[in-house]
Amino acid sequence: MNVIKYPEREDWDRLLKRPVMDVETLRETVRRVLDDVRQNGDQAVKAYEKQFDKVDLDELAVTESEMAEAEKLVSTELKAALELAHDNIHTFHAAQRFESRRVEVRPGVTCWQKSVPIEKVGLYIPGGTAPLFSTVLMLATPARIAGCREIVLCTPPNREGRVHPAILYAARVAGVSRIFKAGGVQAIGAMAYGTESIPKVYKIFGPGNQYVMAAKQQVSLSDVAIDMPAGPSEVAVLADATSRPDFVAADLLSQAEHGVDSQVLLVTTDEAMIAKVQDEVNRQLEQLPRKDIAARSLANSKLILVHDMDEAMELTNRYAPEHLIVETADYLQVAEKVVNAGSVFLGPYTPESAGDYASGTNHTLPTNGYAVAYSGVNLDSYNRKVTFQELTPQGVRAIGPAVEAMAAGEQLDAHRNAMALRLNQLKAEEA
Repeated sequence: MNVIKYPEREDWDRLLKRPVMDVETLRETVRRVLDDVRQNGDQAVKAYEKQFDKVDLDELAVTESEMAEAEKLVSTELKAALELAHDNIHTFHAAQRFESRRVEVRPGVTCWQKSVPIEKVGLYIPGGTAPLFSTVLMLATPARIAGCREIVLCTPPNREGRVHPAILYAARVAGVSRIFKAGGVQAIGAMAYGTESIPKVYKIFGPGNQYVMAAKQQVSLSDVAIDMPAGPSEVAVLADATSRPDFVAADLLSQAEHGVDSQVLLVTTDEAMIAKVQDEVNRQLEQLPRKDIAARSLANSKLILVHDMDEAMELTNRYAPEHLIVETADYLQVAEKVVNAGSVFLGPYTPESAGDYASGTNHTLPTNGYAVAYSGVNLDSYNRKVTFQELTPQGVRAIGPAVEAMAAGEQLDAHRNAMALRLNQLKAEEA
């Protein structure tokens, strides 16, 4: 890991740069796959599954018999864990339900909003080096609470044409409507355009590699909404002299094992902490089955020494991490200064993995600095707000002249006339 001591503010942007691949280099490849799926549907999806996932598929849909078989293959212990996590995720997200209020902005002018679920949503669950069944819970649970009519899930199968049983079990627990064996760009294209088997959706959610992210961004330009732009996963840890080096190291490694392009950051006010954390990272790294992945990720990562906690928070807010862990003595006071972060983990006993799995918060979060403008997935992600307004004759009299004046000022005479007709009618009735 790279150690940087007391960096100057003018160097922060360079220092905090992410190791992200330029998606422009992927754009043409992604475009070709998307166009093929748009034109050739299931045939194209199956061809790309054979090319990329090395599997020949007769059908894309997961069958009921496959669901039943998967349920038998998941251990009792894992089932219980999934159900506990689902219950906590459901409780937290259900508390986010929107309550509409009717507001009389002027006598006779009433406005309100109604929350309406997105009817069809698509969830993408990556395959790759780890089966992300936890992400199924994170994406499908709020979709079900919101009332989405159709929840479609795409995930790549293994070479035997099977989906990981825990993914299927989590999908059943969380209320997914239909599951399809499709990964990568072809899955994003199928949900964006629709194929003979896979229905077109209105919004796509879920993480993925650089190709999946590039595909989501391309289809979002004209075909379908997406949850957020995103890049590789990341964590920043704030530590002081009271922090436990073994806890800090474990938190850094839990993020580093995600993938070789993940980034971890330690920002500390205590110089001695850096050496202690390095020793713990090296010790714990050797015990990890995914140590090669974690080690490559650590090469992109930094240990930064700053003068005080105010500077630490200023630097961290500049970074806008996906995950922020505050393991300082005064963590609640530090938390008040958090402005830019996807999800924040407070105190020595709150590892990132709690939020990744079972605390109830959502782990689908903005990365690559997008936390300055985007929220993580929440109940509102699956809803639209439809606005209503009603004017009585009293309301027309209250705001009609202002509407006329503004429409005339913008030289939109039809707008002015729509209100003028009503005002004139009311004047005629009063005469």
